[in-house]
Amino acid sequence: MNSQIRLVLAIHNHQPIGNFEGVFEEAYKDSYEPFLNILGDYPEIPIALHTSGSLMEWLVDAHPEYIDRVRAMVERGQIEIIGGPFFEPILACIPGRDRIGQIREYSRYLRKLFGTDIRGMWVPERVWEQSFTSDIVQGGIEYTVLDDFHFRSAGYRDDQLNGYYLTEDEGRLLKIFPGSEPLRYTIPFADPQETINYLRGIYEANPNAVITFGDDGEKFGTWPGTKDHVYRDGWLRMFLDSLMANREWLKVTTPGEAVDHTSPKDKCYIADSSYREMTEWALPTDRQRELHNLTETHKHDADWHVLKSYIKGGFWRNFRVKYEESNDMYCRMLEVSDRLEALSQETDASEHRDILAAAKTELYRAQCNCSYWHGAFGGLYLPHLRNAVYKSLIAADNLLEKCARRESGWVAIDVADYNRDARQEIRLSNGRLVAYTSPSRGGHLYELDIRDTQHNLLATLNRRPEPYHETIRNAADKQHDHHDSDSTVSIHDMVRFKQPDLDRKIVYDNWMRKSLVDHFLRPRLTVEEFKRGEGELSDFVNGVYEPAIRRAADFVELQLKRNGQLGPYDISVQKRIHLAAEQGSNLEITYELDNLPAKIPVHFGIEFNFAGMAAGQSDRYYYNGNGEQIGQLETVQELSETSRIGLVDEWLGLDVSLEISQPADIWTLPIETISQSEGGFELVHQSCAVVPHWHITLPEGGRWSVTIRMGIDTSAAAARQLAAATTV
Repeated sequence: MNSQIRLVLAIHNHQPIGNFEGVFEEAYKDSYEPFLNILGDYPEIPIALHTSGSLMEWLVDAHPEYIDRVRAMVERGQIEIIGGPFFEPILACIPGRDRIGQIREYSRYLRKLFGTDIRGMWVPERVWEQSFTSDIVQGGIEYTVLDDFHFRSAGYRDDQLNGYYLTEDEGRLLKIFPGSEPLRYTIPFADPQETINYLRGIYEANPNAVITFGDDGEKFGTWPGTKDHVYRDGWLRMFLDSLMANREWLKVTTPGEAVDHTSPKDKCYIADSSYREMTEWALPTDRQRELHNLTETHKHDADWHVLKSYIKGGFWRNFRVKYEESNDMYCRMLEVSDRLEALSQETDASEHRDILAAAKTELYRAQCNCSYWHGAFGGLYLPHLRNAVYKSLIAADNLLEKCARRESGWVAIDVADYNRDARQEIRLSNGRLVAYTSPSRGGHLYELDIRDTQHNLLATLNRRPEPYHETIRNAADKQHDHHDSDSTVSIHDMVRFKQPDLDRKIVYDNWMRKSLVDHFLRPRLTVEEFKRGEGELSDFVNGVYEPAIRRAADFVELQLKRNGQLGPYDISVQKRIHLAAEQGSNLEITYELDNLPAKIPVHFGIEFNFAGMAAGQSDRYYYNGNGEQIGQLETVQELSETSRIGLVDEWLGLDVSLEISQPADIWTLPIETISQSEGGFELVHQSCAVVPHWHITLPEGGRWSVTIRMGIDTSAAAARQLAAATTV
């Protein structure tokens, strides 16, 4: 037989925790099932298959017949199962102990499910740092797949990437296959012959090469336009037929077979990187634009193919700098992971083995990567994905409280650097709520967890500049110039507007959209001006507050105080947050304003935000002091002299109210981002801002106060859970 090059086809299928049931099912019908159907007709063509744990668990429950078919193909040697960290975390986003734990746990799960050893793993989003090598090997893994971009960033030329390499950390060795970027762009988008021609060129130069394709299975049916292209128009069958027709010189194989029958090319140390697009998304917005412009300017230069290998994007961990909300989730995850580790090391941990195991599973779920970053598509910008992360984190925290043997009616206040900014935050907690405040950042309440529904009311997201906002503006200008009112006109490469006039809704925030955000505003400021971030007159909104704490047997209290400037006047704001043991679902918040200028109108407002309560549905609404519905949660409200306002999400079974001791004018407004999704550019409701505000004119003395009682009622959710448990 003549020599053959080896082609490794590695398919990666993933759906994140928290994604809608319909999305799972649609991806199954459009990608996973039809791909397997056609592959089954070509038993001579093997592939490596990675399925994330979150998707695999769904498949086991929803489509056990799919699992049976994969198992049969494993048994006949057509599919090699690839493992990895169970719930698809970015390895750079979790502690080393959790990397090892997730990898081992998923390998055990897959061995039991498919009856096969797990030798390789998929690196989530191919985010790589060299130190991961040790953790991966300790997790029991022999090989993995990265991108050729990683190798080029480390100084390798394209003609050196036709094989696999050994890498090392602390003496532990791992084999790494460089996935081909040219194949990522031809499969499945180009005519199959283009791929064959590319591979033939490699064969003629290096007849013993190993070429690896590793990419998302969703591009075979779920990505826009691919279902018809891949299946109806027959691309996949034509591709597999082409592979069969060229078997004389082209051997389709698996990573395990390649490792067993070929030698590594050499040892190498891989640059910290990801796939090329991810490194671009990790850059700050202005630097993304610079990189894009640089590429467009020089991509036709004669030496561009050489220069581009020296151009690097950003570092993945800087997503936590770029998006403070990502850092908040990450730090909350670290808190749970650290506490779980500490409790697991205690001498009596065996008494709580089952509880600790359940808490670890919830922690691992919360480490699922999609909510921690943002690129061409959703991720961080999707509230239901962020809510799923917090749901698992709060569930894990609740389980750890059981291990701590908390008595009923407990309450606590703790001080630590919870968000890893070298400053102290304060955590107030009891059996019903957990509240985090940041004295160094406006004295904001930045996380508010409801334990029984595992919901963070402050899983908000700010409106920020993104590179594609310029695309939206440019496309809108073209539409307006042509007097085209069709909201679905193509923008670029089949990307569309999902709602009209998105360019007019692009707004950026000047402060974090959290709660207890203190505003001194221009008199007669309108709600529309406030929505655009206008009218701020003081430095309290982001200023540093001095904290003091008070503990008692049945309550805790945090006092936050700041002296600052309101124009030429020195004034003082003090706010107290009171959490009781017995009235566990209520926060009492008291404000005192001192040294206000006499006989001069002062416009003061307190901003609250409520996240995860969806908009656009009749069962999600505001109500007034009389309990009357006054509009859905996406509506702008301007209420006068009001002492009570509430928000209801009947689907969540959640009712949140503010009772105000000093009647206030109240604004409500939706906080909506403009982001990308697979269906196009879209408006996404992130939170409901509720802003009680007062026009205060005082005589000499200058002191004013108000008390706001935040009540959280989850009785509807509890009743629903009880009914569901009764019917089981």
